[in-house]
Order: sequence, then C-alpha cells, then structure tokens
Amino acid sequence: MDFPDVVAAPMAGGPSTPELVNAVTFGFLALGTCTAEAARAQLAAAQAPFGVNLFYPQPEPSLGDVRRTAARFHADVPQVDVTSGFAAKFALVLDAAPAVVSTTFGCFTQQEISRLHACGSEAWVTVTNEFEAREAARRGADGLIVQGPLAGGHRGTWDQRDTPDERELGDLITAIVRKVDLPLIAAGGVRDAGGVDRLLARGASSVACGSAFLLADEAGTSEQNRQLLKKGGISVSSRAFSGRFARGLETPFVREHPDIPPIYPYLKPMLPDTPYCLVGADFSGLAEGPASDIERALTP
Repeated sequence: MDFPDVVAAPMAGGPSTPELVNAVTFGFLALGTCTAEAARAQLAAAQAPFGVNLFYPQPEPSLGDVRRTAARFHADVPQVDVTSGFAAKFALVLDAAPAVVSTTFGCFTQQEISRLHACGSEAWVTVTNEFEAREAARRGADGLIVQGPLAGGHRGTWDQRDTPDERELGDLITAIVRKVDLPLIAAGGVRDAGGVDRLLARGASSVACGSAFLLADEAGTSEQNRQLLKKGGISVSSRAFSGRFARGLETPFVREHPDIPPIYPYLKPMLPDTPYCLVGADFSGLAEGPASDIERALTP
C-alpha cells in the first residue's frame, strides 16, 4: 500500500472509533479488547481504506501468580479469555478485508498471513526488538510496527514476562532496518511534525500516532480520561496497569504497586474501579479538535 507520513494508531478500550478512522487519511480500528459483536459493528461503520488491530493469543499466565494477586487485593479470580476472542474477530476481518490487519502481543502464523493475503489484506506485526522483527519477516509479514518505549498503552512484547527493550525509537528503527527489508511503521511518543520527519529520516516508511489523537473530537476517550489528560501529570511505564508493561498516567495505585506479576488480562477485571488512563510520554498540551486538523499538524 502507499504509506501516508502519519497513520492513526489503534488505541484499544474505546479511543479508536470508526469516526476517528474515517476522519484521517489512514487509521486503525482497535479490536483487541472489544466483543465480537462490537467488532462487527465497527468494521461495518469504517470507510475504506483502513486498518484493524487484533491482540494475538498469548500463553496462559501463571495461575499461582493470578491467585496470589487476587488474594492480595481481596478479589475473586475472574473468568477471562486470554485469546481476546481472536478466532472470532479474525474471521470477521477476513470477511471485511480491510487494507491492513495488524497484531499486538504476538505474530500471525504463516497460514494466517496466507489467509489475509487471499482476501486482499496486508499483514502487519508489532515488534519491539530485532528478534521479533526477523521472525515476523520470516513468517511473511508485509510490514512491521516498531514500537518504542515512549508509546502509550501496552508494550507489544510477544512474551509478557519479558522486560521491554528501552532503546530510543529512532535507534530501534535503525537497528531493525539493518536486519529486515520490510516497511517499518514507527510508533511511540511522537507529538509534532518534526518528530515524524526525524523518524522518516531514520528509515521509517510511516509514523503511527496514538496519544496525539486522544482528545480529538472523534475519539472515544471517556470524559473522565479527557479531564485527567487535560489536567496533566506524569506518564510512566509499569506492570501496575494490567500485569503487562504499559505506559499511562501515574496514579497512587501505580506508585504503590510496581511489582504486579505478569498476569494480563486478569488484573483489570479484579480491580474494575481502579483509575486507568493509558497515554504516551510527554502528553501535556495534547491537541483538541477535529482529527483531520491534528493529522495535518503532525504531517511534515
């Protein structure tokens, strides 16, 4: 596909909406945490061309860690789907045939990539280091979303037990360019056209911006989180948000519980009333207004 300088990155949990996707040159629906029914409705409302992001199934976390964490917070062990409904949503995207289907938390199999190609979709994979990049290329991925440490939301490591690579995004792009010959989409912490331009100069084909669109008129960001983002604060990377490393707004809970074990996706349903606002670094002064205006300001 032809790569615009800026794409609207997928933001699971509500901020990415069909209205946001339809307002920009190219954006992603974030179907990782929604139900299959909600995914079907979003796919029907999005206007081509667009992308879709899915959370790839991950191994069951240690049930011992899950039980100990539940006891620590005097909570019951919830019933969860560690696959995030991947099979049902994958079937939906095969029918919808968006321009791009991407994964976070893992990589498509070669067979899954072949099925996407057969329906006319490209397969992109989120990677955080050279090993993941080489393996995704070996399986036949069409593009790699290279996610750096300043990205808001969950870090896309394929194994949630891993400590994510902390190299600066530009350095990650340079390192991966040397290992694979695929289009690279840089993601994480970009707030202006200068940042986009610098990453394009380092070898990225495009730059994915997520947090920059959180306050867009078309974003589904909750009113509570809009007010928190406008108020400001500190963005930190921690397991305290979900058990997986994620970057978001620091809260008393995050400060007090940096040692949550890797039990994603069990933690959030254990603590449904705990404040939770994921956002990238340097989020003060996020632009408000139409997504098209935000996109224009980000484009070199």
